[in-house]
Amino acid sequence: MTVTTTVAELRERLASATPPTLLDVRWALGDPHGRDHYVEGHIPGAVYVDLDTELASTPSPEGGRHPLPAIAELQEAARGWGVREGQPVVVYDDLGNTAAARAWWLLRNAGLDRVTLLDGALSAWRAAGLPLESGLPADPPPGDVVLRAGGLPVLDADQAAELPLSGLLLDARAGERYRGEVEPVDPRAGHIPGAVSAPTGENLAADGTFLPAEELRKRFEELGARAANRIGVYCGSGVTAAHEVAALEIAGFEAALFPGSWSAWSADPDRPATKGSRT
Repeated sequence: MTVTTTVAELRERLASATPPTLLDVRWALGDPHGRDHYVEGHIPGAVYVDLDTELASTPSPEGGRHPLPAIAELQEAARGWGVREGQPVVVYDDLGNTAAARAWWLLRNAGLDRVTLLDGALSAWRAAGLPLESGLPADPPPGDVVLRAGGLPVLDADQAAELPLSGLLLDARAGERYRGEVEPVDPRAGHIPGAVSAPTGENLAADGTFLPAEELRKRFEELGARAANRIGVYCGSGVTAAHEVAALEIAGFEAALFPGSWSAWSADPDRPATKGSRT
């Protein structure tokens, strides 16, 4: 399936008789002002999506900081965004799609196969000299999409613990968090034993677009993907790991997401944590 849409493709589709639903997932760790950023300027026609309240359920030690929302709650939210049966969806943010990928993954997991990320995110739209609109527009006409859970593979904590023994478990956080040098938000520092560091930011070129498929494939093969019979990914709370799942798909690999990620793992005192680089 296609993972990305270019700015040129989006511009053409928005001008067509059947434009896609366009979702703006403005979110960043430590920045609670996503809606304000959206109001200041967004791609015309885009609907704001709140990651904390619409793309996640209530945080808990067991589920982590961003547990997956119940399918009924996600369907209600998607209909509120105006998503309709058979209509393509394009999602973006202002952070290289590292937040928007959460919406991409959730909707793909819910059975929608025509969901893509705007390659280069909002930066690419700006770089093309295309207009933004400001303000909070009226709610779109309600959608009628029907969602069904279970379209993509997932891991629970036990499966994540076992995966390094038989496959490849990638840690998509920044290297310093993987090594346990810093931990700004979660209960303990370190990483899941046996996990391999694969920072999400290294999936992107300098302009915020995904690296070409062949470069991504080379990257993940060097991390062990070629020999692995199964690949899993986690991050801090299951958000940027979705971006890594998207990058792996571009590279030709299927990967399972550990939704609770380090926020759930590190909250369980019985789960071990490893520090330092992988040897």
